[in-house]
Amino acid sequence: MASGVKGFSCFRFIAGCVPVNASNFHLEVFMSRLELISHGLCPYVQRAAIALAEKNVPFTRIDIDLANKPAWFKVISPLGKVPLLKVDDRVLFESAVICDYLDETTAPRLHPSDPFERARHRGWIEFGSAVLNDIWRLYSAPDEASFIAASIGLKARLRQLEATLDRGPYFSGSDFSLVDAAFAPVFRYFDVFDTFVDLEIVKDLPKVQDWRRALSERPSVQVAACNTYPEKLRVFLAGQNSYMSTLLGQQEKIG
Repeated sequence: MASGVKGFSCFRFIAGCVPVNASNFHLEVFMSRLELISHGLCPYVQRAAIALAEKNVPFTRIDIDLANKPAWFKVISPLGKVPLLKVDDRVLFESAVICDYLDETTAPRLHPSDPFERARHRGWIEFGSAVLNDIWRLYSAPDEASFIAASIGLKARLRQLEATLDRGPYFSGSDFSLVDAAFAPVFRYFDVFDTFVDLEIVKDLPKVQDWRRALSERPSVQVAACNTYPEKLRVFLAGQNSYMSTLLGQQEKIG
């Protein structure tokens, strides 16, 4: 899946990654040139960027403007969405597919080795995508009533997570996994929302709070979005003509 957010022009940078011992890598990936086609606000791109950082794989990241998609992007993206992962001249699309490919071809593994647990993790990654859809409903809600309804639905999802989480600090305890990579962008949204509206989304959910904190401190999560992400997201939200954009405007007038 991919985000439908729009904005901001294309730029390119080389991720600050140093490859580990080549014996830990599938030779094809280690010797390939990887390019992550991206957008600065897309949470699904962040999933792939986190996986690449966790695996210490060198790659180039290219951000495009989804409101003005380059012709070359339209040719190689079947759904017209990000992320894409270019492996030399070949292209993968959809974040779940990209992350699974990386996990099957590079170390360390971020999925459990047990088949049942690996399948269970994939289910919770899909659950994370449902949470992102709930977040879209929240920031797109046109009025207070629909905003409150979206907030209640989102809180219900997080209660399900609270009941699932165990000892922490990550989804699978001490091991960072692709489920963690899927939920880190969720909590990054909350970091910005909290600056202008008191949603109380994680109130009375201590395990979720601890998980959110642990993910925010993970280096791979920190580098998955640029330093200007909060400002860019606020600009994006302000342009939504929604109840949340009204709340943001009121906070900015006071501030």
